[in-house]
Amino acid sequence: MPISQDQLDQIAKSLPTMSRDPHSVRQRVEALELLLERSFHIPGTKIPFGLDSVVGLVPVLGDLITAAMGAYMVWEARNLGMSKWQLMRMTANVGIDTALGAIPLVGDAFDFIWRSNSKNLRIIKKHLDKHHPGTRVIDG
Repeated sequence: MPISQDQLDQIAKSLPTMSRDPHSVRQRVEALELLLERSFHIPGTKIPFGLDSVVGLVPVLGDLITAAMGAYMVWEARNLGMSKWQLMRMTANVGIDTALGAIPLVGDAFDFIWRSNSKNLRIIKKHLDKHHPGTRVIDG
């Protein structure tokens, strides 16, 4: 039985939307960076790590998954209308993280040092603060 247009419209209304306004984008990329880079701490220390380091322990597949998540941040930046130079820098950060992260053992240690998603978040925040100052959040 095919779905009518009215039923399809009702389904579409019930689905959450991914707003493209700068404030929503800022919230999404900040949440993703927190998840990938700083969601856990090494016990007994204040050294943060995230899913990028944990999932990166799985050979090849883990690095591809974290690269896709990093590429999502670049995609969000593109939707904000960021310059090609900024997008190239962000893509290079993800590329370096993926290429060197794929090296067994050395790459896993590298993931703790090279936080490409944090670097990319700083680039996005700088753009948002300059072009969309209403999205700033004062951390206290």
